[in-house]
Amino acid sequence: MNMSNQEITELAAQVDGAALNAQAIEQLSSLGIDLSIEQAYQLQSLSVARRYSRGEHQLGVKMGFTSRAKMIQMGVDDMIWGPLTSGMFIEDGGEMNFSHFIHPRVEPEIAFLLKRPLSGVINLAEAMSAVEAVAPALEVIDSRYNNFQFSLQDVIADNCSSSGFTVGAWQKADVDISNLGMVLEFDGAAVQVGSSAAILGNPYRSLVAAARMAGEAGSELTAGSIVLAGAATAAEALRPGVHVRVNTEKLGVAEFTVSQPLSE
Repeated sequence: MNMSNQEITELAAQVDGAALNAQAIEQLSSLGIDLSIEQAYQLQSLSVARRYSRGEHQLGVKMGFTSRAKMIQMGVDDMIWGPLTSGMFIEDGGEMNFSHFIHPRVEPEIAFLLKRPLSGVINLAEAMSAVEAVAPALEVIDSRYNNFQFSLQDVIADNCSSSGFTVGAWQKADVDISNLGMVLEFDGAAVQVGSSAAILGNPYRSLVAAARMAGEAGSELTAGSIVLAGAATAAEALRPGVHVRVNTEKLGVAEFTVSQPLSE
């Protein structure tokens, strides 16, 4: 679809407003808006830029569609990505404000902390050597579209549904993270059980992909950036009051509590 920059800017304001006000909007594709992948990322960038104008700053990036099953489900053959901002950060052991979300879900992940920049085509060894530390993490996803339904371009425009994240204690990067058991718990009971191997067979492959995508976008993953490698299990819907924890073999835990709504 041949859309003007002004039209994409207006759509970015709508998507940002949906996130800011926690009010769902119609899927862009259902309105006959047929974005290209490039336009979807342009819309994402403009939408997130509105957050920066309100004082947020970028902390890193999240990777999406990092399982073969999800790629097949969405009919794609590559991953997607979006920025992590300071406004999305939830302190480990802290509280997630449920009222700031529409229909949030949570996924267990592996996080990387970079000690040097990455960009372009790299191999697994180069990705590993650029990592300062690794940690268990939780990502809150919350589509700004009705019924959590979207096309590929819709979800890219919506910052890949990324809405919040928690990172546990950082561990030395010499831990083998290729096949770690991961248990997602609600109030101490397991709701999802998986392995870090579900992330492209090895989470470091997600970092390789992130570097490639940064290069293709003419940017880089800067030193000090956090990279969320992707989900190790299916997402679980959140509810007020629940305590959420991921327990990761060799890495420990990341956790937060979802706030209870204020009584009338």
